[in-house]
Amino acid sequence: MNNYSIHQVLFNIVIPFVIFSATLLAWYFLRKLLFNRLILWSKQTKRRFTEIIINSAKGPLFIWFLMLAIYLALKFSEPPQSLVDITGKVLLVLGIISIMLVLSGTSVALIHFQAKRAKTITPVTSLMQNMTRIVIFVLGILIILYSLNIQITPILATLGVGGLAVALALQGTLSDLFAGFYISATRQIRIGDYIKLDSGEEGYVTDISWRATTIRMLPNNMILVPNEKLSKVIFTNYYLPQKELAVLLNLGVHYGSDLRKVEQVTIEVAKEVMAEVSGGVPGFEPFIRYHTFGDFSINFTVVLRAKEFVDGYLVKHEFIKRLHERYKAEGIVIPFPIRAVNYEHEQAGREIK
Repeated sequence: MNNYSIHQVLFNIVIPFVIFSATLLAWYFLRKLLFNRLILWSKQTKRRFTEIIINSAKGPLFIWFLMLAIYLALKFSEPPQSLVDITGKVLLVLGIISIMLVLSGTSVALIHFQAKRAKTITPVTSLMQNMTRIVIFVLGILIILYSLNIQITPILATLGVGGLAVALALQGTLSDLFAGFYISATRQIRIGDYIKLDSGEEGYVTDISWRATTIRMLPNNMILVPNEKLSKVIFTNYYLPQKELAVLLNLGVHYGSDLRKVEQVTIEVAKEVMAEVSGGVPGFEPFIRYHTFGDFSINFTVVLRAKEFVDGYLVKHEFIKRLHERYKAEGIVIPFPIRAVNYEHEQAGREIK
């Protein structure tokens, strides 16, 4: 091998490879050092928008350095013109894809950020996040095709005809998709709400996807309810119009009880529970209402208040336990279910027959 061929190999292979590797190595150290410091700086200065952009640019940064490495490697070599043309198109596609990744990550992060700042906007669901990504990537693909001088009009026409066929074939899936949009937009069900379906299932809403709504029950089981079905069933949302709700307990005392004393003692215990039990509402004034002369007791309802639905379980637990002890100390009787039989009247009826 003569000196010219050695120089040519060195110029066309070794040097471009070294430049390519050095550029990627620079990306590795830049990602480790610079990005960590930028994220730490954004957290210290509490500039949430800057932190969102930095996190969104983490992944695309590799693509940018890869593009730079390819460009520099070609710059210091003498490749064929055909390879230069192909590489130029590849770099263009990589550049558009990287921009799509940044826009997608930034858009989803901003949606989450705004959702935390303003409770009045539409809740963040996986359906909203996925649709945001799909719209950005579809636009990016169209831009790529247009940049490569590929006619997109026939493609759009084909997609229109194909979309009609797909819509007919996937009617059920599309029904769930649009029902998911309806549920999210109306805000009748939000992420974190506690709901109960008319079929008896109840729990916290954890996600609304394109196909189904996920509900986590109190035993930590997951229920997947198709969005179309959920939009048609009758359900109770225990977080609307607000989380606080009344806790009702039906009780009864003996007919010989002093009802004024019963009311006084019951309210005292109820106030104690409201003030001391976690989940109770301290500022609420509990009350009772007598409503029925029952078969063996005078019945009434005690009205308490809990901060949210699941807190009602603890409020009821503590109230019943404390009220039972207080009634026992005050001599107030909660009668057992009884049935009286008038034997003489029953015997007289048999003699007449």
